Amino acid sequence: MTDVLIAGSGPTGLTLACDLAQRGIAVRVIERRTEPHHESRGKGLRPGSLEIFRELGVLEPLASIGEASVTLRKYFDGEHINDTPTDGGLLIGQWQIEAALRDRLAALGVRVEYGSELTAITQDETGVHAELADGTVIAARYLAGCDGGRSTTRKLLGIPFEGSGETETAMVIGDVRAPGLGRDVWHQWFTSEGGGILLCPMPGTDSFQLQASPERDERGEPLPPSLEGFQRIFDRNAGVPGIRLEDATWISAWRVNVRMATRIREGRVFLAGDAAHVHPIAGGLGMNTGIQDAAALGRTLAAALTEPSGEEALDGYQAERLPVAAAVLADTAERYERVVDAVRTPGRGTEVGLE
Repeated sequence: MTDVLIAGSGPTGLTLACDLAQRGIAVRVIERRTEPHHESRGKGLRPGSLEIFRELGVLEPLASIGEASVTLRKYFDGEHINDTPTDGGLLIGQWQIEAALRDRLAALGVRVEYGSELTAITQDETGVHAELADGTVIAARYLAGCDGGRSTTRKLLGIPFEGSGETETAMVIGDVRAPGLGRDVWHQWFTSEGGGILLCPMPGTDSFQLQASPERDERGEPLPPSLEGFQRIFDRNAGVPGIRLEDATWISAWRVNVRMATRIREGRVFLAGDAAHVHPIAGGLGMNTGIQDAAALGRTLAAALTEPSGEEALDGYQAERLPVAAAVLADTAERYERVVDAVRTPGRGTEVGLE
């Protein structure tokens, strides 16, 4: 029987695994995917996350790749309006964060078990049994569900995920190359018609993370994202001749969702990260809140496993993190509305989400 089984190998699950393994606690990490992804996704680490990574021994490799400051270059109706420098965190792709955490975890003797899909959970006063799609059953003293907004762990526990969600696409996103476009600034083009496209150069790569208002059909309905669509959006909003977007290694759509689990502990099973809460991207708080969840859950489980009467510590995780999640949901929803309003003013952009 392992001490802690972690479902999900994103930043939350890997942070928790490194924290526990560094404490000498036996941990296993299962992942439904068959291999790591290579997508920029959440791309900013805030100071609190950087301090956690410093303690885990992964800050140095991340800092050697990421950018500690970035300049936002704002355009309006094709005209360069101003440049706004920002700092205080680290710009870096999510896949690079996960790679550094996997390397640290491997150094601690633990590797992610890919192709392991969780299908059933049973528990009693001594531990948890997690059944996988191939029939394997893993016994653990505790289980941590760090498996994202569509969390299988949360669904198997029957925990409600309350809140609101939009059915319509609010933004198309992806990773693309844009040969000829300067990589020294984060380009942000907005228009008086309400459209926009952002291209952020991702450190350590030759690609940009693209974020844009979706294309719409003749009925005004959003079109599915595609490389061809990205190019049309770029031509319409940026109007920079000679720039052809290429090599789309990630293409996705984002919808506004503000949801939170009604509880994040069920006996010996816990939820963390997007499995516990999802919210607007403004301010870059999503991944960072999950990393903070992982640090708190690591302390909780370590206390339960190593200290006299440690089981009493288990309730502390929900008491600490559920109010934080509620506050982040309210905060990011308000930040998102500020950004949506701000981009209608020339020279204003995503920086208002950081204010």
